[in-house]
Amino acid sequence: MLKIAFHPIYKHPLPAGHRFPMLKYELLRDQLLYEGTCTADNFFEPTALDDHYILNVHTVDYLNHLKHLTLDARAARKIGFPLSEALIQREIIIADGTVKASEFSINHGIAMNIAGGTHHAYADSGEGFCILNDQAIAARYLQEKQKAEKILIVDLDVHQGNGTAKIFQNDPSVFTFSMHGKSNYPFKKEVSDLDVALEDGCDDDTYLAILKDSLPKLIQSENPDFIYYLSGVDVIASDRLGKLSLSIEGCKERDRFVLQTCKDHKIPVMCSMGGGYSPEIKTIIDAHANTFRLAQSIFF
Repeated sequence: MLKIAFHPIYKHPLPAGHRFPMLKYELLRDQLLYEGTCTADNFFEPTALDDHYILNVHTVDYLNHLKHLTLDARAARKIGFPLSEALIQREIIIADGTVKASEFSINHGIAMNIAGGTHHAYADSGEGFCILNDQAIAARYLQEKQKAEKILIVDLDVHQGNGTAKIFQNDPSVFTFSMHGKSNYPFKKEVSDLDVALEDGCDDDTYLAILKDSLPKLIQSENPDFIYYLSGVDVIASDRLGKLSLSIEGCKERDRFVLQTCKDHKIPVMCSMGGGYSPEIKTIIDAHANTFRLAQSIFF
């Protein structure tokens, strides 16, 4: 059965006019239930992750500053959310959702988190709506529990996974692969194990040709026993922060190829949703829902 992490805390209140579409998490769950892609049994509710697992990735000072709301003003501004106890609790619960979904992936081939994909979070700081790096935390969890040795992170959000790249820099046990907009945020890129920087306006054919050439080669050369997939839908043409020109169908084909490739190679895959900032919330929900629809059809 497809297991999906969701908690009501995912929909965190933000000031009026804030550009982050926080409503999407609840709406996405509701859409999947409404259309019959999922039932209530598909969803599980994560809890607060033990600090031990967070500290496998993040520094003690940073976590303490988050929990006591003592980040300096500049560091807080870089995150982009008004900091509060509820927000920090949300991030800790999201990380647990990704950890638990990783366990489900090992048992079922795939599992998902409706939130997560917080790849701009560094070990000692956050930025770009990212506070704790959920997939990095979960990768370290699997390694500590000896449930995975070599991990491949496939980051197809439109923005480079700079925090993830930095966390795993010079660590051969985790290979970071990022396809992202060349001229987009973050403007100072880190060095992933493989970075593919795409020109503005990159279309379906160009994008998919690069992906379909790159991913099988990486699986062959790196031989991972677990894959994290960051399936941001900010690659589509309507996205306000994207600068690429994929159609919703092109984005769906991207997801189909990644998930089918994982299935064909019998590599467990855990998906975090990442970004999506189209003006119409319906567009965001439809693009994200395709990932879940494909997971059901390919794996179950």
